[in-house]
Amino acid sequence: MAKKYHVYGIGNALVDMEIEVTPAALEALGIDKGVMTLVDEDRQALILDKLGHTTSKRSSGGSAANTMVAIAQLGGKGFYSCKVAKDEAGMFYLQDLQNCGLDTNSHDKGATEGITGKCLVLVTPDADRTMNTFLGITSSISEAELVPEAIEDSEYIYLEGYLVTSPTGKTAAIKAKEIAASKGVKTSLSLSDPNMVNFFKPGLLEMIGGGLDFVFANEDEALKMSQTDDINGAIEHFQTFTRGFAITRSDRGSLIYDGEKILEIKSHPVKAVDTVGAGDMYAGAFLYGITHGMSYEKAGDLASLAASKVVSRFGARLDTESVRALMG
Repeated sequence: MAKKYHVYGIGNALVDMEIEVTPAALEALGIDKGVMTLVDEDRQALILDKLGHTTSKRSSGGSAANTMVAIAQLGGKGFYSCKVAKDEAGMFYLQDLQNCGLDTNSHDKGATEGITGKCLVLVTPDADRTMNTFLGITSSISEAELVPEAIEDSEYIYLEGYLVTSPTGKTAAIKAKEIAASKGVKTSLSLSDPNMVNFFKPGLLEMIGGGLDFVFANEDEALKMSQTDDINGAIEHFQTFTRGFAITRSDRGSLIYDGEKILEIKSHPVKAVDTVGAGDMYAGAFLYGITHGMSYEKAGDLASLAASKVVSRFGARLDTESVRALMG
């Protein structure tokens, strides 16, 4: 019997505010370039003030949310568990999920007083992205936001590594994985960011537990996770805890392990202007592909193409028309 959802995702709900900056501006503010750093609301407000920006491009985001939106834009059916507050940003966020065609958990139960999380996405001329994130209420995402019936009625679950920063979020991810495994639902995880591996590796290992069906990582994350500077060593290490994986390598394409062999997926050369969301789009297109009858290689080609389109313009997402055009 066919499942209702192709993918069930769980992750942070963050309203993204994207701003173009110079490396000198980042240095002056003491911001580490190219990574995600958690900040409090006051620090985030200070950064905005110092940059002199009162407005910025706004969209609903969060790593796993971007992935789930990509799946929906391609024509897949998805469910996204998240947590927002009952404020303007939270209502904006939920409306956007709905507009994208994603189902979500009820946000009427429990305490939703607080502030919806926001992420400053600071983009430099070299197309790198630096994120300063105030998690707000999403830091308290927990098992209460899980919908077991929806997990059971999905082909895959998708967990974002950023959940490891929250004790309740990590617990929710582990619980979701347990529910999925008990019902034969395949499990996948994104390592999300090099800092997650640097500072939260023990927690990631808890989320991985006895193993996964698929893991997404970029080369930096994969090498750090494997404690090696050799990609072959990383491949061998990953094979010990997941049945399949994709390691993205920027303009050198990606490596996909299908459970038997390594597939080399070519990149699609473009002029990168903004790398925000490239990994999220890659994961979304790949998961769409393998839940719609594509081989790992064909799904990888679609994922590589989709990621190249994202980095060639500003923003973590493509419009739906552009995403559908990827299918030819």
